Amino acid sequence: MTQLEAARTGLITTEMRRVAQRECVAAEFIRDEVARGRMVIPANQRHLAGSAGQAPTALSGHARAYPDVAGGYPGARADARYWVNQTVAQRGAEMNGADVLRGERAPRRLDPMGIGRLITTKVNANIGASPVASGTAAEVEKLEWAQKYGADTLMDLSTGGNLTECRQAIIDHSTIPIGTVPIYSMIIGRRIEDLTYDTILKEIERQAAQGVDYFTIHAGVLREHLPLVGPRVTGIVSRGGSLLAKWMLHHGKQNPMFELFDEISAIMREYDVTYSLGDGLRPGCLADASDEAQLAELRTLGELVQRARAAGVQAMVEGPGHVPLDQIAWNMRVEQEICDDAPFYVLGPLVTDVFPGYDHITSAIGATEAARAGAAMLCYVTPKEHVGLPRAEDVKAGCIAYKIAAHAGDIARGIAGARAWDDDLSRARAALNWPRQFELAFDGETARALHDEDLEVDTEFCAMCGHDWCSMRISKEIQEFASGKDPDFQPARRAGQSPGVGLEGGALLRERARVLPVVDGKHACHSEHVPDAGRAQAVQAALLEKT
Repeated sequence: MTQLEAARTGLITTEMRRVAQRECVAAEFIRDEVARGRMVIPANQRHLAGSAGQAPTALSGHARAYPDVAGGYPGARADARYWVNQTVAQRGAEMNGADVLRGERAPRRLDPMGIGRLITTKVNANIGASPVASGTAAEVEKLEWAQKYGADTLMDLSTGGNLTECRQAIIDHSTIPIGTVPIYSMIIGRRIEDLTYDTILKEIERQAAQGVDYFTIHAGVLREHLPLVGPRVTGIVSRGGSLLAKWMLHHGKQNPMFELFDEISAIMREYDVTYSLGDGLRPGCLADASDEAQLAELRTLGELVQRARAAGVQAMVEGPGHVPLDQIAWNMRVEQEICDDAPFYVLGPLVTDVFPGYDHITSAIGATEAARAGAAMLCYVTPKEHVGLPRAEDVKAGCIAYKIAAHAGDIARGIAGARAWDDDLSRARAALNWPRQFELAFDGETARALHDEDLEVDTEFCAMCGHDWCSMRISKEIQEFASGKDPDFQPARRAGQSPGVGLEGGALLRERARVLPVVDGKHACHSEHVPDAGRAQAVQAALLEKT
């Protein structure tokens, strides 16, 4: 029985209870949302067991125990203990726990999570080896970085190396749902024109048996949609969509994923794999956004959502990648209407096309608006988008950018208690309680390193303004203001030596020191290295010109 089938019979599974705990809502609410199709719980029975691609031998997935904690940032009150609002330090500590979510045969097993617009917004990270770079060990490292820096799900998009080995290693080391695009593996060693129906079904069965939690299936790209692509600036930018278009044009037949949809659904139901109905005709530039090709496919995806649900299979829908900012909310609303409010999983969207190398920023702007307008999950974009294969540090940058977008979206949508984290950090900031600020910060290690780079003392000011100009200190001293006076957020002492930084913080400071020289422990642009203001300005100008 799948999560969807259980919900429709009125059953609250152990996984639904765990999702309810993570979302600070009643289990009945989760059950009803899953039954309605407005929420999915991607949870392959083999990943739930951590059975390393084998049939589970111990407790069934529906009877398995999970950590008896909801999560939440340090010190969160009971109604604000959202799993998504944990810091990097908290996530790292959990990942390093030897006995946390141990699988039957695998090092780890799945901790179930929900995706839907009435709960917290989720973030997906994409990784994967290519034919020219990376390998299994490097991809497992990227998985660990993604989990540590905020990914709620992860997709293995490998197109090179030993795909089966890499996929199994990622699943076996993951406590978050893993998704794939099965067509990538289907064409290894063969031309797309040689893809057969039998090959499609065998590969889907193989990956479901490994424990993949959700599949991107590009079943909505129909033969009759292809003429609509002609006027586009960037054509078809989806790998799966372009491959299937080429197959259809070569054979003069309908999309095989559409033709085999019922057979694929039967396999997915057996393992409780969730559909992520792929947007094979998503726009690849602003000029192509919201065009007839995109909308024609979306209408087909709406029909497939109903067919998947009728087969007992959960379904979410993938959305556009490049959309002008003023069109994003409209795109969210149209998907909800056409696809019967199936969870919308969007890539970005990027709101401008002219910043390659910074597309984690251009897309996070769009992702924030998408989350505000009802997107259920945001697929991250890294600085390497459009230019290369992401490395571990790019995965980190993409995850953090999208955690910002998701959290800002939750606040804007009015998710109860979502802003409590921000309010607590603001109280600590107003009280000039540096240790508490860094404990509450999402990435406190980086924040601490940047603070200590200029001032290795926790006191009533920072290096930005100094003592006399610190507005926070002045506001705290004004007795008529409440600012900085919350008794629960006062520092242990007014001034104290910084406790220092960890390995990652130290590495960050060394990298920054290479960019800007350091003299006597301070950056060379500091004015006190020279005897008078005129020479100080000259030294600073010269150094900044070099960097």
